[in-house]
Amino acid sequence: MAELATIARPYAEALFQATTASDADPGRTAAWLDELAAIAADPQLRQLANDPKVTADQVFAVFSGVVRSALSDAAKNFLRTVIANRRTDALAEMAAQFHVLVNRRSGFSDAVVYSAFPMDGAALSGVGTALEKRFGRKLHLVVRQDMSLIGGIRVVVGDEVLDTSVKARLEQMKAVLVA
Repeated sequence: MAELATIARPYAEALFQATTASDADPGRTAAWLDELAAIAADPQLRQLANDPKVTADQVFAVFSGVVRSALSDAAKNFLRTVIANRRTDALAEMAAQFHVLVNRRSGFSDAVVYSAFPMDGAALSGVGTALEKRFGRKLHLVVRQDMSLIGGIRVVVGDEVLDTSVKARLEQMKAVLVA
């Protein structure tokens, strides 16, 4: 994991610098980068991209054929560089690091809220306000359902975790009782 992060960092930083230098919309760049990362996650495409008999142009053609929207020149150049250096396995990490750079610039952070039950808009808004106060910054919230929590929520913001789930409380009680 650390190796992928190390590989991805220079690509994400270079793309971020190129995006800000050209006054391009970071949201659009993030969108096509996310799409390329999703395509690269396919096991068959990974196998193709890692095959030494397959040329970089062939891999690029497959990506171009699968992508939903037309790629900009910057996207094509970025993709060609990634493919030529055989770094398609790191595309997801590049996208994640690019998002962190964009968020840092705008003063936001990504937050994943794990909930045992679906959350409606009003509940999410209330939780979002409380979390922004707790973490001291604006948050982009993404909700994921996790039935194993039993109740409550678990929030992950970068490397910080706030776990108020029933599952976590039961684990704490178990630890106290066993000790």
